[in-house]
Amino acid sequence: SGVCNVLSLEIKANPKVRAFVGEQVLLKCSFKSSSPITESLLVDWTYRPLTGGQMETIFHYQSVPHPTAAGKFKDRIAWVGNVAHGDASIAILSPELSDNGTFICSVKNPPDVYHNIPQTVLVVTERGLAFQLTSAALLSILVFLPSILVVILLLVRLGRKFRVMKEKGKCGYKKSSIEVSDEPEHTDTAGCGGKLREWCLNCVDTDEEDPY
Repeated sequence: SGVCNVLSLEIKANPKVRAFVGEQVLLKCSFKSSSPITESLLVDWTYRPLTGGQMETIFHYQSVPHPTAAGKFKDRIAWVGNVAHGDASIAILSPELSDNGTFICSVKNPPDVYHNIPQTVLVVTERGLAFQLTSAALLSILVFLPSILVVILLLVRLGRKFRVMKEKGKCGYKKSSIEVSDEPEHTDTAGCGGKLREWCLNCVDTDEEDPY
């Protein structure tokens, strides 16, 4: 029919990995081959500095792992993969700031002939710098924190004052001194007026009985 079946191998890796100085970092690399895994399978990790330059082979695998025995990554590469499960990952021990750069994972599994070559950019930083506050952020905190505390205290005081006023309103209110009372008031003046009225009435009654 003229159709040719092309064997392929697919490789996947994280495009960017962050690490901290002195803390082991994992560079993941997985692959999927259309052919059975054999002893002919090859894994190569290469490195190019962030500043550019030539590629440097830092790890090689064929049946057994072969970390580099020279260069800046000497004794700092560990094999953590498992080719039987399609894993070709490595770990960098004690990363350094100078390790920043591009790492390339290459896998070959004959007779697979076509495959992609993914790249991983490693960014190594100091852990202290990652959590360090900038001077502007620190200044903002020092300025706004007291203001926030003052607002909170004012709200608490207003809340307490409102509750006290509400409780007083429920218990009753004190009658104002100028408030008119419906109850009759018995004062000395009222008593004297009553006595005077009775005396006048007695006088009138007496005059009417004795015309002379």
